[in-house]
Amino acid sequence: MEILMIDLSELGGENRSKTMAILHHACEKWGCFKIKNHGVDPELMEKVKRFVNTHYEENLKASFYVSKTAKCLEHANTEKLLELICENLGLDKDHIKRAFSGRNGPSVGMKVAKYLECPYTETVGDDRVSGLEFLYEGQWVPMPQSNYASTCVNTRDQLEVVSNGQYKSVLHHVMAEKNGSRLSVATLYNPANDATILPMTKLPYQEKYAFGNYFHAATKFQGKEPRLESMRKLMGNGCSGAA
Repeated sequence: MEILMIDLSELGGENRSKTMAILHHACEKWGCFKIKNHGVDPELMEKVKRFVNTHYEENLKASFYVSKTAKCLEHANTEKLLELICENLGLDKDHIKRAFSGRNGPSVGMKVAKYLECPYTETVGDDRVSGLEFLYEGQWVPMPQSNYASTCVNTRDQLEVVSNGQYKSVLHHVMAEKNGSRLSVATLYNPANDATILPMTKLPYQEKYAFGNYFHAATKFQGKEPRLESMRKLMGNGCSGAA
């Protein structure tokens, strides 16, 4: 059992249909997948690793510190992937982006987490340390080690709702490793807080909700039942949340 790999370089050639089918299967059955030939320079990831190490070494010596906000995004792979997902769902390519936009556009950010294992103190963000696992058919499946050649994509809750449950939101966790520390760099593409999230068609689940209300709902931090069921229960308790 292995997490599926999507080769983005195949999308422009004769294997495009096969690659799109793999992407559809990964979203439908797994809720996660790997991508390679994504165009992100390994040296950029090394820069991130060095920057984070310096940040922890220097800034965390103080009680308070101020982080600088990034000025631009060098790559837009997430929106390219969303266009492919829209194609597989039979939607126009900008459907999900529009659904996530609200008044001010989608919320894009980065989260960096450092998982330490004593007595090791070096952050390892390459192919020496794994630890990320996804739940598939009741079993935890490890994400294979990577040397930046591939990266992981998690479709998350909102795509489960937009696809009307056709695509999955999957549980994941990080296991502590004895072979070194682990650096996790996640790029987040979230709906705006005022974005109204609803299924693409009027099928069994017909409610809608504002992403900001979903994000702060108690169900976000409780048992991970299917998100469609979770939000249906929330709506049934009288919190419409619709924008």
